[in-house]
Amino acid sequence: MSAVLGSAVLAAETEQIGDPVLNIAIFGAFVVVTLVIVFRASKNNSTAADYYAAGRSFTGPQNGTAIAGDYLSAASFLGICGAIAINGYDGFLYSIGFLVAWLVALLLVAELLRNTGRFTMADVLSFRLRQRPVRMAAALATLAVVFFYLLAQMAGAGGLVALLLGIEGVAGQGLVIAVVGALMILYVLVGGMKGTTWVQIIKAILLIAGAGIMTIWVLAKFGFDLSALLQGAVDTAGEGGEALIEPGKQYGASGMSKLNFLSLALALVLGTAGLPHVLMRFYTVPTAKEARRSVVWAIWLIGVFYLFTLVLGYGAGALVGPEAIKAAPGGVNSAAPMLAFELGGVVLLGIISAVAFATILAVVAGLTITAAASFAHDIYASVIKHGEVNPDGEVKVARITVVVIGILAIVGGIFANGQNVAFLVALAFAVAASANLPTIIYSLFWKRFNTTGALWSMYGGLISCIVLIAFSPVVSGKVDPATGASLSMIRDTSVDFHLFPLDNPGIVSIPLGFLLGIVGTLVSKERPDREKFAEMEVRSLTGAGAEKATVH
Repeated sequence: MSAVLGSAVLAAETEQIGDPVLNIAIFGAFVVVTLVIVFRASKNNSTAADYYAAGRSFTGPQNGTAIAGDYLSAASFLGICGAIAINGYDGFLYSIGFLVAWLVALLLVAELLRNTGRFTMADVLSFRLRQRPVRMAAALATLAVVFFYLLAQMAGAGGLVALLLGIEGVAGQGLVIAVVGALMILYVLVGGMKGTTWVQIIKAILLIAGAGIMTIWVLAKFGFDLSALLQGAVDTAGEGGEALIEPGKQYGASGMSKLNFLSLALALVLGTAGLPHVLMRFYTVPTAKEARRSVVWAIWLIGVFYLFTLVLGYGAGALVGPEAIKAAPGGVNSAAPMLAFELGGVVLLGIISAVAFATILAVVAGLTITAAASFAHDIYASVIKHGEVNPDGEVKVARITVVVIGILAIVGGIFANGQNVAFLVALAFAVAASANLPTIIYSLFWKRFNTTGALWSMYGGLISCIVLIAFSPVVSGKVDPATGASLSMIRDTSVDFHLFPLDNPGIVSIPLGFLLGIVGTLVSKERPDREKFAEMEVRSLTGAGAEKATVH
C-alpha cells in the first residue's frame, strides 16, 4: 500500500503536480488542531475506564462517527476510487462488501459485546471459559490483526506524505514514517481512547465532507446526470470501455478469479465483525441502546461515503482516464488525488491529500490503543498478574506498550516502505474472520462451547490464515501477463513458492476456524459451565449487570 497510497504527486511530463509548502501548511494545521483537542481530552484520563473506554462518555452519534473514522481507512478512500476507475462495476463490489459487513456487526455483535465485556474482545470470550488460556489466545489474535493493519497504514503514510512533500530516497521517507509514528504515539499516550475518538470524529467529518464536495463537483461537470458520467467513463476508456459498466471485468475471466472474489468477499464481510479495534469502540458508550445507535450512524455515514466513491471512481475514469491513472507513480490508487487536481488544482489536491493523511493517522491511533489495551488488560493484568493489579498500574503498562508498539510500527513501516503491502490489510480481515469471529459467535450463542473449542478455533484460524497467505500469490509467483512484472510482495519473478492458488485465504480459513471450534468442543472432556452461559445470555440480551458508565 506504500507505493500505492503515495500517489498524490503525478509527473505530467516534467511538471510536478502539488505544492509541498501548501501541503505542509495543511498537514501542520490539522496536527495542531487535533493535538490541542487531545490535550484537552486527556485531563479526564484518571481511571482505566477513562483510558481504554473514554469513560463510556460518548453518545451513539459521536461514537458512530468515530467508528466511521476508524473504518474508512486511506485504502478505502484511495483504493476503492482507483478500483472503480479501472474496473468499474467490479471495483464497486468492494464498497458493497464493506457496507454489508456492517449489517453483520449490527445483527451479531454490537449490542451483545457492549453488554458482556468491559474493555476488550477477550473480556467476552473469557466470560464463561478458562480465563488465562483464552485471554492469551485472544490477545495474540488481536495483536496479529493490529500489527498487519498497522504495518500497512504506516508504510502507506510514509509513501503518501513523502511524495506529497517531494521527499525522495529511503532515508527521507524513513524519517517521514518516524514522524508519523511519533505523532501517533503522542496522540494515544496523552489522549487515550477519548483523545483518539475525537481525532477519529474530526477525520471522519473531513473525509466525508471532502468526498462529498468532490462528488458534487464531478456531477456538476456532467449536468448532474449519472448516465452522462458513466458514458464519459466509457468514452474515455476507449475500446472495450463498455466493460466498465458491466460485471466481470476483473472477476469474470475465469472460474478461479470468481473464486478469488468469493474468498475476498467472505473475509471482508465477516472480518469487520471480528476486527478488534472496531469491536473496542462499542465500549465507549454508556448503554447497549447507544451501541445500537452507534452502528446505525456508522452504517449511514459509511454507506453515504461508499456512494460517493461510485461517483468519484467513474469521475476519475471519465476526467483523468484509466491509462493515465495506471501510468501514475502510485498506480491505480492515484485516482482520487489526480481527480482532485483535475477539479480544483493545487489547493484541492493539498486538502484531499491532507485528509488522506488525517485518515491514516486516525486509523493508526485507533489500532495502537487497541493493541495496548489487549496487552495490558489481557496479557499483563489477567495472565501475568492473575488479575491482581491496580488500574493505575495497568494503565501505566498500557502507556509503555503504546511506545513499544509505536517503535515496532515505525521499524516495520520503514522496512515495508516501497513494498506491495496491500495484502497485509486483506490478511488482517482474514485473521479477524478466521480466529476472532467463530469464537465470539460460539461464546455468545452455543451453550456447549468450551475452552478447548475456543483455543482450537483461535489458534487454528490464526495459523492456517498466515500459512495460506505465506504460500499464496500475493507473496510470490504472481506475474502481470502483459508486462511480465511481478505483482507479488517478492519482486523477483524467479522466486516462486506459492502453493495456494487464491490471493485471500478466507474461503478456506474461515470455515476451518468455525469447524475447529466445533471439533475442539466435542472432543474435549471439559464440562461447560451452564450457569455462566445462562448469566451471559441474560446479560448479553438484556444488559442486566453490564458495565456501566463511569461517573465523574
